[in-house]
Amino acid sequence: MDNAQDDLTNESNEPNEPNEPNEPIRLQKVLAAAGLGSRRKCEVLIESGRVTVDGQLVTELGSRVDPDNSVIHVDGVRIAQASGHVVLAFHKPEGMITAMSEPHGRSCVGDVFADYPVRLFHVGRLDGDSEGLLLMTNDGELAQRLGHPSYGIVKTYVVRAAGILDKTDIAQLASGIEIEGRKVAVTNVKVMDTTSQESVLEVSIHEGRNRIIRRMFDEIGHPVTRLVRTQVGPIRLGNLSPGQHRELIRQEMGRLYTAVGL
Repeated sequence: MDNAQDDLTNESNEPNEPNEPNEPIRLQKVLAAAGLGSRRKCEVLIESGRVTVDGQLVTELGSRVDPDNSVIHVDGVRIAQASGHVVLAFHKPEGMITAMSEPHGRSCVGDVFADYPVRLFHVGRLDGDSEGLLLMTNDGELAQRLGHPSYGIVKTYVVRAAGILDKTDIAQLASGIEIEGRKVAVTNVKVMDTTSQESVLEVSIHEGRNRIIRRMFDEIGHPVTRLVRTQVGPIRLGNLSPGQHRELIRQEMGRLYTAVGL
């Protein structure tokens, strides 16, 4: 099946029309407002049987929906509507504390977003010695689900570790290492580069316990010297520099909400 993202443009060719709050409006207009292309392209999506509303397939162009409360999917991916929720991708620098306030005066995430127009909080944590992707949002339900192990959100890291990892080390990471009485395994591990003194790997894991990757590498005798989180679920760090952030576009929001069943 073709993916709806193939048809994406961020502009509609038709002017917006005012609507009263919660007034049902045409489905193709909601799709266009969500960035899925011109109204005509959105009509094609509907007619092609690629759109569901509240779990029901919709192919009639005259269909109207509640723009605030209807749950709309295109090719199985939920579209993000104008709910007032925001999600930011933030590149947390090394040395910054993952907290919205810090009584001891250390640099913290809350300092960066103190003047943001809406109140944000961080999704999960990155320890102070690590850097990389940290999601910020004002949606409590989304944050709770992203952090709950039952949703199986995979997080990916680039790990720089002391020494050269051999096949036995890699097998240990994949099969599981006992940490505090519970076995923890990575879901994927790939060696990206090695030198005479260190290894660089890409590691993916469901587990979210504090410093878990560092502790796993300590157990196999290869301490981590640098740790960068590059992905959370479908959201990638991309080319954000440390300290920079960006707001997720609606297509990314849709994929993120779909990943946790919202």
